[in-house]
Amino acid sequence: MKTVIPLILAVPLLAVSGNALAGSDSGLYLGASVGQAELDFDDDLPDVNDVDVDIDFDDEDTAYKIFAGYNLGLIPLIDLAVEGAYVDFGKFNGSVGAFGDSDFEVDGWTGAALAGVKLGPVGLFGKAGFISWDGDLDNIGDEDGTDPLYGVGARITLFSFQVRAEYERYELDNFDIDYYSLGAAYTF
Repeated sequence: MKTVIPLILAVPLLAVSGNALAGSDSGLYLGASVGQAELDFDDDLPDVNDVDVDIDFDDEDTAYKIFAGYNLGLIPLIDLAVEGAYVDFGKFNGSVGAFGDSDFEVDGWTGAALAGVKLGPVGLFGKAGFISWDGDLDNIGDEDGTDPLYGVGARITLFSFQVRAEYERYELDNFDIDYYSLGAAYTF
């Protein structure tokens, strides 16, 4: 009887520890997300063809992201990962001074570090990194650069499949993009 009692107590502890480590897969993961990108762009450009150009965009569009990463799995209950992505923020409409209404398309490649905490099958994470972006502004030309990004998110994991919601902020040269998304990932 003395050996049965520890065994009876051990079974629930093993079940709880399995839930605490749910989604602890380390390794390569691939995923995609879709969401809403909001652009705030207000700037005065130097004269273009002797015309003062006042740019004013405050618009939103559907955006998507395809990402891949590697979860290092070094510390139990803590996620440390590196992630790269291609992000297409869509097309924004705004005013370009004397040139009238114009469209602005932005996309880019990102690289970021992620750190998170696992709370059973639910996890919270933060990210910081950089985006190498390219923008095409009708009537004016192209803009590009490399600038910082940061974000926060939450995820629910079931075995190797993950659903995640994120907020990301891209602070590009003269404008900011806020990206709210819902996505899925699979760890191999």
